[in-house]
Amino acid sequence: MDLFYKKKIYALFPQITEYDVPLSQLSQWRIGGKAEVVVRPRSKKELIKIRQWLYSNDLKSVIIGNTTNLLFSDEGLHVVVIQIGSNFSGLKIDGVELIAESGIWIPSLARVAMQAGLSGLEHTCGIPGSLGGLIVMNGGSQRQSISSVVRYVEIVDNKGKIKRYTNKECDFSYRNSIFQNKDDVIVEVGLILDTNQDKNDIRREMLRILKSRRKKFPQKQPNCGSTFISNLDMYEDYGPPGKIIEGCGLKGLSRGDAQISKLHANFIVNTGRAQANDILYLINIIKETVYKKTGYQMIVEAKFVTSCGDIISL
Repeated sequence: MDLFYKKKIYALFPQITEYDVPLSQLSQWRIGGKAEVVVRPRSKKELIKIRQWLYSNDLKSVIIGNTTNLLFSDEGLHVVVIQIGSNFSGLKIDGVELIAESGIWIPSLARVAMQAGLSGLEHTCGIPGSLGGLIVMNGGSQRQSISSVVRYVEIVDNKGKIKRYTNKECDFSYRNSIFQNKDDVIVEVGLILDTNQDKNDIRREMLRILKSRRKKFPQKQPNCGSTFISNLDMYEDYGPPGKIIEGCGLKGLSRGDAQISKLHANFIVNTGRAQANDILYLINIIKETVYKKTGYQMIVEAKFVTSCGDIISL
């Protein structure tokens, strides 16, 4: 990025701008080169100003949250990174509706809902990510998705304009939404929950889910969560992705410090200083091997962020 613009961004937004940030410090995979400029807005108003300025100066940006489903290039990022995080985590309850800012940590959101006696977010209690990312991916667990409780999603587009999408307009499908193909920053989400379940039952269900995740999933090694989406047809014929990958004899396979987890084969973990190319190699080996055995194409849940800020499917 041109030094003039780097200095200009810092001059305009000094308290929220940082230079040369190692993406390995931001990445859940602990992988990636340096981001030249990272801006972390603290409010909707600040975000609007940033997006308006970037648009007027024809500067590209890439939007990230907690990076749970992102793999960054080893070459770093040479565009402005807008990170929506803990600065953007406001929350209020209005009857059965939770109105939450997109940077809120998902387990915290699920816990607040439980404490208020509101059901519908139990399946998200162990997902290590922010609400914005969960909406983009239409994420969830226990074969459930966040879209089932979404009333609206509010965004700031690349020109700095606010827009609200209804649930239907979000075009949700399994692990997908309209936001995967748009340059919008999700800022607020309205969630309609249920009061027909006892608070203690909600808590017990969350504890059950967390206990199950601790047993099945690698918790201590950097990873991006499930690498592959569970294809419904493939599931009926062969089972879930982890079982299929293990059945192909790939569990534990390594390339550099990247490894197909010995605990759960649908996780690729960083055992030390893995590079993005190591992760990509293992993903491609899994896809090729599974296709030869089953005839199904595995769909990667994670996205790759190129050095010029393009987010691409793998």
